[in-house]
Amino acid sequence: MQTLSKCHAETADGLDYPEGLVHGLLDPGCATPALVAGPKGKAADMRFNVYRNNVTVSLIDALAAVFPATMRITGETFFRAMARFHIRNTPPTSPLLFEYGRDFPDFIERYEHAQSMPWLADVARIERAWLDAYHAADAAVLEAGRLALIPPEQLGDLVFAAHPATRIVRSAYPAVTIFSANRASGSVGRIDATAPESALVTRPALEVEVRLLPPGADIFLGRLIAGERLGSAAATASTCCPEFDLAFAIRTMLEAGAVGAIQHGG
Repeated sequence: MQTLSKCHAETADGLDYPEGLVHGLLDPGCATPALVAGPKGKAADMRFNVYRNNVTVSLIDALAAVFPATMRITGETFFRAMARFHIRNTPPTSPLLFEYGRDFPDFIERYEHAQSMPWLADVARIERAWLDAYHAADAAVLEAGRLALIPPEQLGDLVFAAHPATRIVRSAYPAVTIFSANRASGSVGRIDATAPESALVTRPALEVEVRLLPPGADIFLGRLIAGERLGSAAATASTCCPEFDLAFAIRTMLEAGAVGAIQHGG
């Protein structure tokens, strides 16, 4: 069986598959697809190259809009070169540009020239979570007063429904501190944080909020969001993290609007 390159995929009739055209648009190493022709059947290399460049630049600009902190950290030249390599390997699958770039943080993690910045991929993951929270469905958040009405002995059996915008991003690096410093408009000074950090990303109203979670709260909230009972989630967090503060974690959850309703109990 003959193996066709990404640059050139043909049917039995010798006509290019659409995916051959797609890869031809994204990779300048590919020849102009045979189905692209100029007036009177002439080759259209120059016209196709202009279109190819416009497509690539548009996708790089889309990634720059989604990952501004990442670009600020690396510098524009580095970011655009990195984005260009990503685009060649991962073409869009949706007509909505804000959907593009979900695989970009994973690409950054593997990208040879970003290995000196091991926290960069997690910063990008927080930025992607920020955008997803921004576009999430609107929903009411659970009010603290609702929880206060439940008898203490019943709290452990509660199961919550996460707010659609809620995301948790865990990092082995101080990614939340680095993200926050580079999303602001001011100058970035020396960052002394070295401990692992987890971000809680929510949108309780119109604005997306990113909070640095205290130790163990990422485990607790992650299990709650997954549908685990409050008592079980708290027990796991306490076992994994002795300094876990349940009362503070619940207060953070309610203030951030991380949950939308009580699904079971209460």
